[in-house]
Formats: sequence, C-alpha cells, structure tokens
Amino acid sequence: MKLPEQFEIRMKDMLGQEFLDYQNSLDMPSFHGLRVNTSKISVEEFLRISPFSLKPVPWCSNGFYYDDTVQPAKHPYYYAGLYYIQEPSAMTPASVLPIEEGDRVLDICAAPGGKSTELAAKLKGTGLLVSNDISNSRAKALLKNLELFGVSNMLVMSEPSNTLAEHFPGFFDKILIDAPCSGEGMFRKANSMVKAWESNGVDLFVNLQQSILREMVKCLRPGGTMVYSTCTFSPEENEQAMDYLLELDEQLELVELPMYEGFDTGHPEWSRTGNPDVQKCRRLWPHRIQGEGHFVAMLKKKDINNQYGVNWHHLTKVKLPDGVLEFLNDIHWDWDMSRMELQKDRLYYLPETMPDVKGLRLLRNGLFLGECKKNRFEPSQSLAMALRMEEYKNAISLPVSDERVIRYLKGETIELEGANGMVLFCVDGYPLGWGKLTNGTLKNKYLAGWRWL
Repeated sequence: MKLPEQFEIRMKDMLGQEFLDYQNSLDMPSFHGLRVNTSKISVEEFLRISPFSLKPVPWCSNGFYYDDTVQPAKHPYYYAGLYYIQEPSAMTPASVLPIEEGDRVLDICAAPGGKSTELAAKLKGTGLLVSNDISNSRAKALLKNLELFGVSNMLVMSEPSNTLAEHFPGFFDKILIDAPCSGEGMFRKANSMVKAWESNGVDLFVNLQQSILREMVKCLRPGGTMVYSTCTFSPEENEQAMDYLLELDEQLELVELPMYEGFDTGHPEWSRTGNPDVQKCRRLWPHRIQGEGHFVAMLKKKDINNQYGVNWHHLTKVKLPDGVLEFLNDIHWDWDMSRMELQKDRLYYLPETMPDVKGLRLLRNGLFLGECKKNRFEPSQSLAMALRMEEYKNAISLPVSDERVIRYLKGETIELEGANGMVLFCVDGYPLGWGKLTNGTLKNKYLAGWRWL
C-alpha cells in the first residue's frame, strides 16, 4: 500500500524498528468479527447453534472472528438480532466501559450502532441509553440496528454536542465518545481512508474532537465514567486529546485499562505535557494484533457534591382503545401504564428513566409498540424484536433449516399450522416478526424495509 509521505515519516518516527512490520501488515487481509447479542442469547448457547466456525476475540468476551468465506449478514440468525457484525478492534471501547444496570448512558457519536448495541445489552433493559448521531441519515441506520437488537430503553437523537450539553448537564453515569477522527487505523480495511487523510489531515479532526469533549465533560455526573476512542494513530488526536480533556475538568482522572497480548500503552512522550498517566490508555496496532488500529482511554470524574438540574418528562396516563389493551394483555410483561405515550395513532412505551426531550430532534423515544388503527392494533417490528418467544401468547417457531423461514423474511405468504390471529413468527425460538394467521395461511407482516434481498 502506498502511504502518504507525511504520514509515513511520522509513523517511522513513532514505530522505529516496528515500522516495517506495520507496513507489511497493510498488505495482509483484514480480520472479520461478530459480537453476540447477550440480551437475546448467551455466548454459550450461541456457540452451540452457530452455523459459523468462530474464534474468540481476546479483548471482548462476546466477540468472535469468523472466516471471510462466510456471510453472517445473510443468515436468519442475523435477522433475529443474535449478533452484530463488527471489526474486532472496534469492540474494545464498549467492552471496557463498566456499565451497571440502571445506568444513564450516552453514546454521542453512535452510528451505525456497533457500540450502542453492546451498551444496551449491558444495561439489560434497565436505565436509559441515549444514542446520538449528528447525521440524521446515519441516525436512521443506528435506529434500525438498535431495534434489530430488541432495545426498548432508548432515546435515539440527532443533535450536536452543545445542544445535548444544554439539555443534560451532569446527567449521565457513563459516556462513550467514539470520536470522528482521521482514520489512520482503518487504512488496511478501507483504502479510501488514505485519500480522505490526504484531503483532511489531522487538524480538522482535532478541532472537532475538542468541540465534542468540551461539551461532553459537562454531561458527565460526579462519579461518572467516560470512554474516549479513535481509530487513528496521531498523538494530536489521542494522548494530546487526553491532555486537553484533563485541562477542561480537574475532577477527571485517567483509569488503567486492561492489557491484552499485543496491546500497547499510551506514550507520555507523545503527550503535550509529558503526562505519565497516559500509559493507562491503550493503543492497538494492526501489526501486533488481529484487528485494525485503535486508541482507547477511560476517565473517571471524582465524586463531589455538585448539584445539577435536569428537567424530567412528566408521565400522564393515557386512555388506550380496547383493541390495544386486548393485544397488550397477550404479552406477558408487567406493563407500567403510566409509561405509555400516544403520538397521534402511534403508541410508545417510554424508558423508566425519562428526561424531558422537548425541542430535541428525536428519532425514537423508547419502544415503538405499534399503530392504533380503526378497531384494531397493528404491532410494530420493533416490538417483535424486543420480545422473547415465551412472552407472547401466540408464538410459532420453525427450525432454521425450514425453507419457510427465508420465505417469511422475503415477505412472502406462507402456509403454517396454528391458532388463528396475530402470530409472533420465530426461528429456533428467536422472534423475527409478525404475521396474521387465518386457516393455515400466514399473511406476512415483516417490515418491508428489512426484508431479505
């Protein structure tokens, strides 16, 4: 691979005798990974049913390498939300962030959803996940992946960081910043990143990263934890970003991250201040590990008695049509009816911790349950993905080997035995979507935009 001259000079200076190993690694194949959705299936159970040959990713307990001869995105288990396809090094930031049940979590640069889906799995349906991306089109892809994973306790937004800081001062227990960067660590995976680097360089991203950090430090509560990551090598975007962040708030301190075979520390000599604590950060070099280039840092804010004010959403009980209540009674959930919200004919189930989001560009607030239509309720695809098979009264499962599974995913009408009415259609016990069964014929309700092509 032909590298930009300025980049090559800097990397030779950074890597010394290792530069040749790094250069050679760019001509090697990239590594492919998937991450098991532990909110739907345990790692052990997935390995038992997995149709792929898998090898563990050392730094992510639910991450695995797969061979590039297979296509995991063309398998019914992918459509059931049992795993997310993710580059192995990119699994690190969400893996190290210590999420606890009930946490309020922000993923600020969240699209397309790889990190948000893992954060959601760690929350186990509790607390609140705010997934934000400033690009509205990218946020739509983010929403789909969160819905595919069955996430119910989410707010999906498309706002700049300063707007979030105004609405959520001191609100979040955990924040993940996978910052926009110059992408040097992705040169092997995407050659287009080389041309982008030549056009944009590093300074553009340093300014953008600093603007995000200035706002995000305001959102972190005392005692909270923040993870910052990039997929680049430049010290200006990594160690020196930590210099900048620590200067923003003297209550922040770097936390030691796990050290796996092949990982490197941050380098004090690349810090603007020579800060020895940057050794607590981790650098991932593609010539040392089976993955692309990455930088990860974790910081904790000292637990002092500062008080912050956040406006809360005022829940009001809504009167639901009888058809809606009848359908909800067929779902074995302990519904909190005060969390129901009707927006015109669309019904949502709000997170248990619901801030005021008035005025924000919101793609989703909580779980979209479905649409109230004349004399009936049309359940949503997102509700199907949030359910377990045993939680719905009329669920039918077919083995993955049954050709009707693919036909269902293509949106076809299929023949099926079972009780008449709305059916939760599953593969090997994992929901795929809805269908209306009438005398052995299933009218397909699978979401058109998600269909198998």
